[in-house]
Amino acid sequence: MTDWVKTAWRNKPRVQMPDYTDEAALNAVEAQLAKYPPLVFAGEARTLKRDLAKASRGEAFLLQGGDCAESFAEFGGDQIRDTFKVMLQMAMVLTFGAKVPVIKVGRMAGQFAKPRSAATETSNGVELPSYRGDIINGFDFTPEARIPDPNRMLQAYTQAAASLNLLRAFSKGGFADIHRVHAWTLGFTEADEAEKYRDMANRIQDSLDFMKAAGITSENNHDLHTVDFYTSHEALLLEYEEALTRVDSTTGATIAGSGHMIWIGDRTRQPDGAHVEFCRGVQNPIGLKCGPTTTAEDLKVLMSKLNPENEAGRLTLIARFGAGKVADHLPRLIETVKAEGAKVVWSCDPMHGNTIKSDSGYKTRPFDMVLAEVQEFFAVHRDHGTIPGGVHFEMTGKDVTECTGGLRAVTDENLADRYHTACDPRLNASQALELAFLVAEELQKGQAPEEIAVSA
Repeated sequence: MTDWVKTAWRNKPRVQMPDYTDEAALNAVEAQLAKYPPLVFAGEARTLKRDLAKASRGEAFLLQGGDCAESFAEFGGDQIRDTFKVMLQMAMVLTFGAKVPVIKVGRMAGQFAKPRSAATETSNGVELPSYRGDIINGFDFTPEARIPDPNRMLQAYTQAAASLNLLRAFSKGGFADIHRVHAWTLGFTEADEAEKYRDMANRIQDSLDFMKAAGITSENNHDLHTVDFYTSHEALLLEYEEALTRVDSTTGATIAGSGHMIWIGDRTRQPDGAHVEFCRGVQNPIGLKCGPTTTAEDLKVLMSKLNPENEAGRLTLIARFGAGKVADHLPRLIETVKAEGAKVVWSCDPMHGNTIKSDSGYKTRPFDMVLAEVQEFFAVHRDHGTIPGGVHFEMTGKDVTECTGGLRAVTDENLADRYHTACDPRLNASQALELAFLVAEELQKGQAPEEIAVSA
């Protein structure tokens, strides 16, 4: 892209970003990051883009999930392993439902910054700047913690590098073996409450038994022993993003080295804003959150800016409206995409439009509302003859109690038991896997009867 430089965003209106008070410290951190190796590599981003191109045609399905905001305090190998593990379980169930490969993209190794609805928050009559994620300021409600500190970017980089190292080991070292993953899934479906999901789990087992009988095993088929796993985050803190951009020596294109896929949030998608300006110039796959206020004209301009060559796999539109509202908003965006002939991946984020305050005072997301938005998303796409290409969940492998409902019903009264999130409520491992089974049912509704008969 000849009309773009990585610093151009600095001349555009910026929102949801901190104002650092120590400019010398900020410059020093940016210079340090610019010397560090990229966290991901251009070839990996290109491979993900090719995979997403398949999802845009219905030849693959995108599963994107992970933390609302990664924490410095809770960082550890167990947390990474548990989230990776439940994503593998979900992917296996979705693969069976969709009958196509599932692209696994974690909200990991970079999801440290969060947009906020207000610049400040008040507690006991004291007003302080809002917590914006560990890469920017601290969670503790003190004046000192809430001052934006550029040195936090260095800690975020270190944590992201360690996370990626472990994820690569898990994905290629045998932990992701398909038989091991299904054994974990069976552990969930053996619970008394999971009777409705046991049939699908048994059919998955029958398929694996058939493959084994036919001589297709993990020992002689590398694809059954390893997986491809990618990382993603919202490109919110542009000083960090710019410092980690690199020029691909193979193609000469500019790559965001902070993650395989980056996305623009619903609060930062101004067509003439800093975030769109930065993202339009890097060659990674880009996500674009689309909420109720996204107009057809905005979408036209954003698609033109972010994907001027109409490259399949480049742009994923992540719909987030709220249960009961999908039919009010998604059709106009689908018709806009059709009219423009745009190649996009349609993904459903059923989390951000369904956040409520519970009677017990905790911010939560009812499982039934999350599921309802997913079902509405699939129904609208069936009505319009378009392809529902993916789902996007805030979730964790930990046994938290942050979202109500699900198979092992979390009630309002349970929320206080294990409410650990620093920002938004996440699905726990059981809720996430249950949702995967229910999404698999939606995927099967879109298949021809003969396809379902063959799969059964």
